[in-house]
Amino acid sequence: MSERVVPEGSRQRRRPTKQGAVLSERLIVDTALRLIAQHGAEALSVRRLGAALGADPTALYRYFRNTDALLLAVADEMIGRAQEGWTATGDWRTDLRAMGLRINSCYRNNPQAAALAAHRTTGRPHETLAVERILGILRGAGFPDDLAVRIYHAFVDQALAFAAQDAAAAALPTAAREKDEEVWHAVYGRLSPDTHPNIAATFPLLAADMSGSGYPFALELMLAAVEALRPTERGA
Repeated sequence: MSERVVPEGSRQRRRPTKQGAVLSERLIVDTALRLIAQHGAEALSVRRLGAALGADPTALYRYFRNTDALLLAVADEMIGRAQEGWTATGDWRTDLRAMGLRINSCYRNNPQAAALAAHRTTGRPHETLAVERILGILRGAGFPDDLAVRIYHAFVDQALAFAAQDAAAAALPTAAREKDEEVWHAVYGRLSPDTHPNIAATFPLLAADMSGSGYPFALELMLAAVEALRPTERGA
């Protein structure tokens, strides 16, 4: 794509595409997410999008100046979907836990898009709303601003890092994923207590735990650590 994006109010094209839909930024992003889920990163191209939308590929220039701008919109849409239905309870641990688990679940459910988008900073509306909400949770809980910012940074990086890792695992071909799971039984389950006493002693628990994401427990560890940093009323 080239640098020819047109501001929202100046876009004149309102004729339906070949599929009967009116082209819009939201339609393009939704279609991009669908194509990425079906075909992976290579689906994020003007040609594929134009074909899927039933529109001339050059029409996309009026909405996104290049494919990276479209990728940022996709990343922001993922953040928005993770926040859908979230409401604050007033309890900072409950609210942060819910936010983190929603992020992880959304990215795991959209693994191909997560692999492309989890590490990007968009500066778009859904992201700025998430930043505002998380900082609001922390400041409302009494954390001073410098500590609130550092906790926000660690919280978001942890959530997105686990989301990217879990999404990458979910995006593996079925055969590869099954082979990885088989290793725990084919290799670790056969290690001798004489050479690997700790693995042998914990193997049933280890194999069961490694079959899922480590994020929920990692999140609880972080929340417990943050609680320990929280100023008490007397300390405040």
